[in-house]
Amino acid sequence: MTATVELPIWLLVLVLAFALIAALDRVLVPSARWYLRRRMERVVARLNQRLDRPIEPFKLMRRQDMILRLTHDPAVSAAVAHQARSTGTREDVVLDRARAYAREIVPAFSATLYFGFATRFARRFSRAFYRVRLAAATPGEALVDRDATVVFVMNHRSNMDYVLVTWLVAQRSALSYAVGEWARIWPLSSLIRAMGAFFIRRRSRSPLYRRVLARYVQMSAEAGVTQAFFPEGGLSLDGRIGAPKIGLLSYLMAAEGRDLVFVPVGIAYDRVLEDRVLTEADAAGVRRFRAGPVQFAGFAARTLWRLLRGRFPGFGAAGVAFGRPLSLRAWQAQGDGSAEDLARDLMAEVGRTLPILPVPLTAAALSRGHVSRHGTAEAVGQLAEALKARGAVLLLPEGGAPAAAAEGLRALEKRDIVVEEGGRLVAAAGKERLLAFYAAGVLQRLDLDADHAKEQADDGCETGP
Repeated sequence: MTATVELPIWLLVLVLAFALIAALDRVLVPSARWYLRRRMERVVARLNQRLDRPIEPFKLMRRQDMILRLTHDPAVSAAVAHQARSTGTREDVVLDRARAYAREIVPAFSATLYFGFATRFARRFSRAFYRVRLAAATPGEALVDRDATVVFVMNHRSNMDYVLVTWLVAQRSALSYAVGEWARIWPLSSLIRAMGAFFIRRRSRSPLYRRVLARYVQMSAEAGVTQAFFPEGGLSLDGRIGAPKIGLLSYLMAAEGRDLVFVPVGIAYDRVLEDRVLTEADAAGVRRFRAGPVQFAGFAARTLWRLLRGRFPGFGAAGVAFGRPLSLRAWQAQGDGSAEDLARDLMAEVGRTLPILPVPLTAAALSRGHVSRHGTAEAVGQLAEALKARGAVLLLPEGGAPAAAAEGLRALEKRDIVVEEGGRLVAAAGKERLLAFYAAGVLQRLDLDADHAKEQADDGCETGP
C-alpha cells in the first residue's frame, strides 16, 4: 500500500485534470449555484417590496426546468404525436425538435442584470440622446384587479422603444418582450435572454413550433408575468401605425385563469434613429434594410465622439404616453369578438395615445398646405388646437405651439429636410419621404378621429328604426 508508483508526466496531468473536473462538477459548481441562487432570492425579495407588480416565481424558474416543463406540456405532447403520425417521423425525433424549439424560445431571466444594470443603462442611454417626456397618465392608476396579467401594447417606431419602455416601467414590474430573429446573434442573444425576452420566428409556418410558442406565451400569462409586445410585428416604414398581426394576441386570449389587462402605449420621437433606412425600404417596397454593421458602427462612432466632446445637441424629444387600460374579460362581456376585433380596438387606442412632439407636429403642419416661414407658428398652432380638441396627448415645450414650431422647424432645416422656396417652406429634393414620415403619425391621429366618428354614425344607422 505504501509502495511508490511511477507515472509519466502526461498521465499525471490527465489524472489531475479529471480530478479537477470531478471536483468542479460535484462540489464547487453546485456550491456556487446554491450561493448565487440564495443571493438572487434575497435580491428579488428586496425588489418585490418596491415593485407595484412583484416578479412572479415563473419568471425565476431555472431555464432547464422551464424548458422541460414546456416540452412535456400536454398540448405540446399532443402536437408532437400529431406531427409524428402525419409526417411518418419517429416520435422521439419530433420530440427532440420540440425541445430545440423550447430551448430557442425560453429566456434565462436575471433580476440582478435586469434591475442592477439594464434599467440604469437604459435610463442613462435614453437621456444621453433624448429629452424624455412622459404623459401624465400612468399605467397603474386604473388597474383594479391586482391578480390580472398586464400586457403593454405599443406602436413600434424605433429600436429605441425597448430601451425607453424598459426603464420607464422599471418601478412597476419587469417586462417580458417578444424579440424577432434580428437579435439572435451572440453575445446579444445571451444578454436579451437574461433580460427576460423570448425569441420568436415571425415567418415560421411549422405547426409544432407555433404550438410550442403558444404554450410558452400562455404559461407565462397564466403565471402573471407582465408582457410587452408590438402588434405591428416590425418597425413602421412610413411613420404610420401599421395593421396589427394577431399571432401573439390570439395566444394570449387563449390563456386561462387570470384576466388580461391591456395597457396601450404610444411612443414618438423628434428624430427616429433609423428614419433614412426605413424610408428607403418603404420606397423600395421591400422590408429589407440596406444599412449594415459598417454604416451602423460609423454612425455610432461619430455620435459618441461628439457626445464625449460635449458637442452633441441631442436628437430632440422622445415621448411616451400610457392609455386607458382595457380588461379582456370586460371587453368580451360586451359581445363575441375575435382576435382581429381586439387587435383593431387596441391599435386604435394606441393611435389615440400617440404623443405629439414638436418635429412631427411641425412636419404635419408643413405637409398640409403652403406655409411661409412667418406663418409656421400660426399653422402649427391651428393644428395643435385641432389635435387638442380631439383629446390628443400634446408634449410640447413650455412656450406651447410657437415654441414647438420654432424647435421643429430648426430641427428640420438643420437636417436639410425642409428648405425655403418662393417664400414657402417645402420638402427638399429627395427628402419628401422623410418629411412625410414624421408628419404621418400626427395626420393619422386626425384620421383616427374621423374614422371613429364614421363608425359610430354607421352603427347608429344600423341600429336605427
